[in-house]
Amino acid sequence: MRSCFVIHALLIVTVTLSPVTASAQSEQDATREDAYPPLWDLAPENLMDFPVKDSKIVINAWNYQERLGVYKNLLNSSAKYFTAFGSQNSGNILWGLPLQHGWQFRTGRLADPSSGTSCGYEDGDRLCISVRSWWSCMNYYLAIIPFLGAVEAGLFGQLQYEIEILPPEERRADFCYSAADCRSRFPKLMDEWKAYFEYLLSTEHKAVSPATFSSFKLDDALHLMWRAHVTSIAYALPKFQDSLKYLSDPEANFGEDWANGVDFIAATHFSTDLQTTNNFQAFLPQRMLVEGDVLPSISDFSPQQNRVLLSLRALRRANQLTGGLVLKLWQKAMSTEAGRKMGRKLIEDLASSQKLDPVGIYNDLKGAELTALSFLRKSSSNIE
Repeated sequence: MRSCFVIHALLIVTVTLSPVTASAQSEQDATREDAYPPLWDLAPENLMDFPVKDSKIVINAWNYQERLGVYKNLLNSSAKYFTAFGSQNSGNILWGLPLQHGWQFRTGRLADPSSGTSCGYEDGDRLCISVRSWWSCMNYYLAIIPFLGAVEAGLFGQLQYEIEILPPEERRADFCYSAADCRSRFPKLMDEWKAYFEYLLSTEHKAVSPATFSSFKLDDALHLMWRAHVTSIAYALPKFQDSLKYLSDPEANFGEDWANGVDFIAATHFSTDLQTTNNFQAFLPQRMLVEGDVLPSISDFSPQQNRVLLSLRALRRANQLTGGLVLKLWQKAMSTEAGRKMGRKLIEDLASSQKLDPVGIYNDLKGAELTALSFLRKSSSNIE
């Protein structure tokens, strides 16, 4: 057995998904039209573009275009803090959220997986977001909660009207619908997102002039954003575990693998700007996985896509077998700026390696419980 299979699994995931590898394969212009989520130009770009009823701005978060509009308002209102990182707001690290939402829409992951309704399908309401979709429910906590955290922080200034989010037809108790409602039900989660937007606002107040945000540090912003992001997933994951039953086994496994992988990506302070996220998403599956899809030999997926999915599977398996110790080791290694820089340099050096074998690593993981735990405990003691 390979003695360092866990470290290999970590590196495979990060190397395969790293912007270095992706850029080598596709040098994209971040401002081209297809770099944006589907229907981006049609999404509401101002809060007053949403309906106003009974002195409230009313947002239907179960309509793709309106949920996309929530993201668009976040991007537009935070644009001035990222002017130094790219033209046309391309350096804004919030791009990861709407681009992920757009990928979910484009690949059919927001439609009703139970086939009980026509929600989200071409022959039904294409813009409908199904509350039965595991992906859409998880995304709610990465769309509406951040948005209401921004409202609470004052990102949009003094609003003329309160904001109300319409509830879904099912599972109403699993969501919140206003800043006050979310604050009362998920105070820690709201604190995390509010802290991110308050940080942005604080850099404006400290700036020497309105045109220069001299106190803004991208790494600090990424730290706060990713901390809020993983907290959202931690709240949502157990809540929507039962929604996985509507998915095929391969798709359900991929969803859980992806959620686990985000913790590792977050620890590196991965930059979720427009171009980097687009490069990253090129390796995600272009359709939902179905019964009969077997990694790493899904015929209509590229070798890189097969490799990403298999590597994410291996990483979750390793983390499960060791009771989360793999993640703790990774977070410890990435806990300083110097450590993150070293990690990125290591990723760059390994990006062209042909020796990484995700299939062999995954096979090793299947029967490696005790050896893995022993190896990781020894590794943990060595770095403490």
